[in-house]
Amino acid sequence: MSSNTTVSFRDRVSIVVSDGVADVRMTRADKRNALDGDMFLGLAEAGEWLKTATAARVAVLSGEGSSFCAGLDFATMGALAGGGERPAAGNPGEMSDGRITHLGQQVCWVWQEVPVPVIAAVHGHALGGGIQVALGADIRIVHPDTQMSVREVHWGLVPDMTGTLMLAQLVRADVAKELVFTARVFDGREGHALGLVTRLSETPYDDAMALARDIAGRSPDAVRGAKRLLNGLLHREAAEQFAAERSVIGSLVGRPNQIEAVMSNFEKRPPAFVDVG
Repeated sequence: MSSNTTVSFRDRVSIVVSDGVADVRMTRADKRNALDGDMFLGLAEAGEWLKTATAARVAVLSGEGSSFCAGLDFATMGALAGGGERPAAGNPGEMSDGRITHLGQQVCWVWQEVPVPVIAAVHGHALGGGIQVALGADIRIVHPDTQMSVREVHWGLVPDMTGTLMLAQLVRADVAKELVFTARVFDGREGHALGLVTRLSETPYDDAMALARDIAGRSPDAVRGAKRLLNGLLHREAAEQFAAERSVIGSLVGRPNQIEAVMSNFEKRPPAFVDVG
């Protein structure tokens, strides 16, 4: 086991590695850790750093402040509807050579690429992109009162941050469809009953760290090998599904119904959608 190592990324994510446990925290507490360009980049860069952090045997992913992650911030949402400029850096739709993901997908998928187990400690809110980040972890320990939602349809979009694949791995097809189609908010208790939540806890961060310390005490070779084997089938399905996510959301962004979904929410009025032929 190594001495403490501390690194930070984009003033959005910090990592402290101590005794084999990487404590990964989203640090935009004043915005409920909402996803802006720097948060997208910070999460992706933190995951890349962990891939080669030999002192880390397990990671705990959490959010500082009142929430795990409340999803896209309003500025990014407004840009998707044509009401603002997209970030010069940290555009979630940006592809990188050699990847099967765009940046928005990578902030969730990178936790599957990290060779050690990743435990998400979830509290407050995990909405839209936030729940998809949590689904990217291997294990989710969640406060019972956490407000969760696959929120994208509420904004005229579809889950495009690996959520369709991860939902399909965790719940029945009809359950996944109901959650996506309605975009409804549910609590951690229901999430546990549905299979999205591994374990409920009144103190999710403390319990996640305790589990991490237990895993860190196991053979690191065996733990890494087990994750690689268990992820084998998941990874074989990923590239095609992620491409489909990008294709479908690309057909929606900026279209009249998507703009209307955003504007009606911002203006607090019933939406006036047009039928699709």
